[in-house]
Amino acid sequence: MSATNEAPRPLPSSISVVVPCYNEEEVLAELERRLTTAVSKLAIPYEIILVNDGSKDATWSMMQAIAERNSHYKVISLSRNFGHQLALTCGLDQAQGEVVLIIDADLQDPPELFDSMLKKWQEGFDIVYGKRRKRSGESFSKKAFAFLFYRIFRKLTGFELPSDTGDFRLMDRGALDALRTLKERHRFIRGMVSWVGFKQAPIFYDRPERFAGVTKYPFRKSLFLAVDALTSFSYKPLRLASYLGIIFSSFAFVYILIVLYLRFFTDVSWPGYTSLMAAVLLLGGVQLIVLGIMGEYVGRIFEQGQGRPLYLVSEIKGEPLISK
Repeated sequence: MSATNEAPRPLPSSISVVVPCYNEEEVLAELERRLTTAVSKLAIPYEIILVNDGSKDATWSMMQAIAERNSHYKVISLSRNFGHQLALTCGLDQAQGEVVLIIDADLQDPPELFDSMLKKWQEGFDIVYGKRRKRSGESFSKKAFAFLFYRIFRKLTGFELPSDTGDFRLMDRGALDALRTLKERHRFIRGMVSWVGFKQAPIFYDRPERFAGVTKYPFRKSLFLAVDALTSFSYKPLRLASYLGIIFSSFAFVYILIVLYLRFFTDVSWPGYTSLMAAVLLLGGVQLIVLGIMGEYVGRIFEQGQGRPLYLVSEIKGEPLISK
């Protein structure tokens, strides 16, 4: 179904493809082949932007070789590892195309779907995102974590983030320009894309295993990204901390009344060491949780207030000639 009743959009004047890369030497050759094949079939002027996020293997030298033999490629190396979301931000800042496609280097998101995404864009949708039906090669714990995260995120933030999605998507120039006005440091781009609005539609697909190499998002990084997402889009964790404080303070007050009653109105002999230590440890633990939640927000305020650039570029190779 079209987003509007108007005639389909004409093909875009140009396309940019943005790919953040970190230690992807085992994948780059196949990535180049499949990207070039998929985008050249569209018969539209295009550029492919590869962003090296401080890789420690041969990724950067291989990227430079790609740019030297293929004039459609622009390769960028950041001064150090800034993280996937900031590397992606760098690529989006550099993209010149009327339509911008985002894809990870691991080839779990098939570039062959670009054509279907573009057709959706022609129907009038400004953002077309890939929605996974199946996730091959991922552990039960990772799937369960993803399942819980999207539902907790929607509950805490109050706005709809499509479940079973990643950063694999197509964006119209207008939507991308709106996204680029958001300058927060702790970035959760798929959430930011949902926040800016515009007409959005999914493309369903079965996600295969990585072509080669290992995942760049183990559980620890996934957890940090989830924390960034929740604290960037909602202050409800702070309210939860207040609720915890009220609940456990109430328990502590009741416990004090019980102790006083037993001491002055009964003959119960209660040395109290065990119960006292239990109460102290319980309340201490709750206080640390509350302070930790507050610390997450204070730390973000501190980093945002420093006003440092989101990323630093050390080198750029290639300058594809496409019109805006």
